Amino acid sequence: MTTPANPLLAITDLPAFDLVKPEHVLPAIRTLIAEADAALETVTQDVFPAEWNAISKVLDVATERLGTAWGVVGHLSSVADTPALRSAYNEALPVVTEFWTRLGANERLYAKYKQIDPAALDAEQRRALELSLRGFVLSGAELQGDAKQRFARLQERLAALSQKFSENVLDATDAYFYDASENEVRGLPEDVLQATAEAARAAGQEARYRLNLKMPVYLPVLQYAEDRSLRERLFHANATRASDLAPAGQQHLDNTAVIEDILALRHEEAQLLGFANFGELSLAPKMAETPEQVVHFLRDLARRARPYAERDVADLRAFARDELGLADPQPWDWTFVSEKLKEARYAFSDQELKPYFPAPKVLQGLFGIVEKLFDVQIRTDLAEVWHPAVEFFRIERHGELVGQFYLDQPARPGKRGGAWMDDMRGRWLRPDTGKLQTPVAYLVCNFAAGGDGKPALLTHDDVITLFHEFGHGLHHMLTQVNERDVSGINGVEWDAVELPSQFMENFCWEWPVLQRMTAHVTTGAPLPRALYDKMIAARNFQSGMQTLRQVEFSLFDMLLHMQPSPQVLALLQQVRDEVAVLPAAPYSRTPHAFSHIFAGGYAAGYYSYKWAEVLSADAYAAFEEEVLEDGSPSPATGKRYLASILEAGGSRPAIESFKAFRGREPQIDALLRHQGMAEQS
Repeated sequence: MTTPANPLLAITDLPAFDLVKPEHVLPAIRTLIAEADAALETVTQDVFPAEWNAISKVLDVATERLGTAWGVVGHLSSVADTPALRSAYNEALPVVTEFWTRLGANERLYAKYKQIDPAALDAEQRRALELSLRGFVLSGAELQGDAKQRFARLQERLAALSQKFSENVLDATDAYFYDASENEVRGLPEDVLQATAEAARAAGQEARYRLNLKMPVYLPVLQYAEDRSLRERLFHANATRASDLAPAGQQHLDNTAVIEDILALRHEEAQLLGFANFGELSLAPKMAETPEQVVHFLRDLARRARPYAERDVADLRAFARDELGLADPQPWDWTFVSEKLKEARYAFSDQELKPYFPAPKVLQGLFGIVEKLFDVQIRTDLAEVWHPAVEFFRIERHGELVGQFYLDQPARPGKRGGAWMDDMRGRWLRPDTGKLQTPVAYLVCNFAAGGDGKPALLTHDDVITLFHEFGHGLHHMLTQVNERDVSGINGVEWDAVELPSQFMENFCWEWPVLQRMTAHVTTGAPLPRALYDKMIAARNFQSGMQTLRQVEFSLFDMLLHMQPSPQVLALLQQVRDEVAVLPAAPYSRTPHAFSHIFAGGYAAGYYSYKWAEVLSADAYAAFEEEVLEDGSPSPATGKRYLASILEAGGSRPAIESFKAFRGREPQIDALLRHQGMAEQS
């Protein structure tokens, strides 16, 4: 296939997503790997100078072309999966994995980097060199003989297993539906009823409601469906996805063996590199120093949260018994009971908020606060996209392009669940052209789609998710670092990378911000103050339980990766016995769909959410300390945050960036205060 006919070989600016076909994938990847191999051979010659810019101009330019093309394929497999694309992706995956593994473990290249004189580099390049040398060690560059070959095989197998895990979860989720009767769906919100009735009609099922396990449907069923058996039906289906307890005909989607193989190979990988376990290996490039330190942090947080969580559960049980007639609530009841208790206690329901959060208005409000705080302008832009619902924007400062991003909001079949930010390309003062390359990001969510000519309505949790992912995007796009390896989120310790995302969530609770990003879908009126006050009163509703839930996931993840051959479900039960305040369903197979740690880069790193929450809450406290007269956040504080955190990217250790902003080490007080647990010492 010639270059002009293959869009993956012709990416000079933005990808032509509409032209990419499965048959383009492997030919393009083979061509780009051949180019990268030629570049690698060139820079590892003895006569080639051991100079950062010289190596970058040849090797980094070639590997970036490969990384960009493969990133496009990987992105499409996450947002527009088809059998043909999946087949093409899986065919190319071992080829790509083999190249990156071989590159990272190349002794000659490692030796060339070690010869680079740090004194000849600027600060950004010195940081990039430091991280590169550590990366070579963690990629097996110091291994020899059989150990090096085994390490390479491990990487290829782990990549395939992670992809298989992700595919199984997606397929199991997409495969499930239940056509409910009108009687069964009593209590469901009107927009959910409309969407599921349309889905049923499209499938030839009149007067039914086609329910699924996508969050815009599944969560409202658990929250609002009055029919207990319906809640139990969907809860069971969700809790057993991709497991040994999945429905007949889905045994091939069981992730049990995949999990066992991943854990065994990760442990072997760690030992090959000289670590006692994968937990130690995972933490080598992070802020936290040892698995034991993380476990102590999590158990200390659990100790602080437990009294609040126990009070939450006591309130739930009493309300279920006295008001709902549920003497013995089951796991599929708790979300329903919680929603009813919140409505009773605060005269407030999440559904009351939804009409005030049309997606376009929320986006306008989000853009407004970002523009004010960080002195930028966000405009619509033009690009080829992978689905008609995808939007494209540009960020400018004083007329100059800063970055661009794709925004893909609605849930749909063939799209991986959850929400994430990924980079299409990073900021880089290109060594081949001398020109500045601006960053481009993918921002992906899974919200309910609009219908009947009306815009999509977001829950407040959806709004928080949007702000969260946009925080990641800002970290990637507003960097002022010119060295690609440490610009934006590149080079940022994984347990600090959630700081900018969780930081942005706080604005979703501020009255001046909400006034500007709410408009009732029918009347256009902004969120009433009385409803806002109820929302704030309910903000820390069950924060103790929610904290323990996150600690449970995090502690399970770290302990799982500290053992050579853990009994997965037994360990999960052990952690639940220690941490949880509500019993889990005996059939629950949480690990089998825990994509964060088995397919998403958070292995022995899920604790990062709570770790970074300490940083983000403390950082946001600076904005609380310096508000304007109208209560809105101060642009002066935004300017300091921009310079200290966002613009600095990975060009220095995260703790240095934090201290540059706050002038001190992080403290946990703000987090406990934000979550209503401040009085606990």
